[in-house]
Amino acid sequence: MSAPIELPFETLSWQGGLDGHVRMIEQTLLPLEEKQIEVRTVPEMVDAIWRLAVRGAPAIGVAAGFGMVLGVRGAGPDDDVLELARETKRTLDAARPTAVNLMWATDRVLRHLETVDGDGSELKAACLREAIAIYDGDRATCRAMGELGAGLITDGESLLTHCNAGALATAGMGTALAPMYTAHAQGKRIAVFADETRPLLQGARITAWELQRAGIDVTLLTDGMAARVMDEGKIDRVFVGSDRITRNGDVCNKIGTFQVALAASHFGVPFHVVAPLSTVDPHLHSGRDIPIEERPAEEITEGFGRRTAPQGVKVYAPAFDVTPASLVTSIITEVGIIERPDTEKVEDALRRGGVSL
Repeated sequence: MSAPIELPFETLSWQGGLDGHVRMIEQTLLPLEEKQIEVRTVPEMVDAIWRLAVRGAPAIGVAAGFGMVLGVRGAGPDDDVLELARETKRTLDAARPTAVNLMWATDRVLRHLETVDGDGSELKAACLREAIAIYDGDRATCRAMGELGAGLITDGESLLTHCNAGALATAGMGTALAPMYTAHAQGKRIAVFADETRPLLQGARITAWELQRAGIDVTLLTDGMAARVMDEGKIDRVFVGSDRITRNGDVCNKIGTFQVALAASHFGVPFHVVAPLSTVDPHLHSGRDIPIEERPAEEITEGFGRRTAPQGVKVYAPAFDVTPASLVTSIITEVGIIERPDTEKVEDALRRGGVSL
């Protein structure tokens, strides 16, 4: 694996020892203000996840791992650290129901603690080590996926992405944007079209911001323009991330992804999903089983503090949709590229990644 690509910002990290804190970019203020916040308690972490101060499935997983540390580190000598960890897991898991990386991270930390033979102090120290291992692992996974995905990109291509699956969605350089960062670092000339991604405009506020910061040519589109731009022949391939992938290869991602995949299929544009194996939920067999988070109506009717809809109008606000595996050209993971995913191929990748089925 090549050397890490350094970006001019860090999404989140643990600062200090067991008595330390999480430092993260306050993403709700981007692109107008770049501010770091400190998270020191479990309620503060739940709040950060729910209101999207930290967002993106891998970053949420890393944040949840750190949240487990915040939940147990204050345990006294007479407290049951394992029970406190279980309580912390239940609290964190409820913050957002769709992103499986959250539950994956809290499960991983709890399972590790259950294997530790020691007193409360040793359990707390083990919790921090495992959370940092999740952070380090995510950074390495991003690099691996970036290199694999960059191999699909040829010099001069134009790419489209939806929502934000970049460095701001991970602890590393991203999922869907990782191939772009890597291809750019390799000297390939690329141009990126970024959907604005309504209603919270993660593409406009975040993807465009970080690609500009990295010196990559980026053009912003409204969500309804993607099919038109494909029809004009301006898109060579699509890269998106995912918040949950089911065993048959169905892909759950930010609302609007499904229509991008439909347009890509119609125009013969390759549609690639970039996601770590931690995003694959081996317990769910199809996308119809995925719980879809519904967001507050105000995010649509009063987006960013200004009312744009009539008072009292009914609102339906699912945060995610599901793209069936039949529309997916490939899923790029840290263990390899799953071409035309189906149950057999996804299960094979999980086994290669050490996941017991």
